[in-house]
Amino acid sequence: MITVAAAEPDQAFVRRYRLTKTDEFSSVFGFRKAIRGTLFMLHYQWPAEGSEKAPAGARLGLVVGKKLLKSAVRRNLVKRIVREQFRQRRSDLPACDLVVRLMTKPGRLDRRAIAEEIVGLFRRLPQRLARGDR
Repeated sequence: MITVAAAEPDQAFVRRYRLTKTDEFSSVFGFRKAIRGTLFMLHYQWPAEGSEKAPAGARLGLVVGKKLLKSAVRRNLVKRIVREQFRQRRSDLPACDLVVRLMTKPGRLDRRAIAEEIVGLFRRLPQRLARGDR
């Protein structure tokens, strides 16, 4: 079950847990490792190479294009849901750079379905890394 918990200080989505620069996104996309879901694709780079500092944990970048969701309200809703699921599970994720990209146009935005798909992708990541898909 997906729950919404109150933010604890160590679970905040602060700047050091975000991918902000174009080069950071490019390096993750260039690594060419991804896990595909129904709506989203989770690109990852393991370990977090190319960053100036040692990674403090998993970092997240989001790509939700205008071509798939015309309305800014709907794009922002998707990004909020993904960020919240990442924030709640960041401590369980390996220290790598992640980019979540919307791949297909969702018909109706179902918050629960989006959250469950993101959680499923996050759960598959350690299995992928343990298999040696680095």
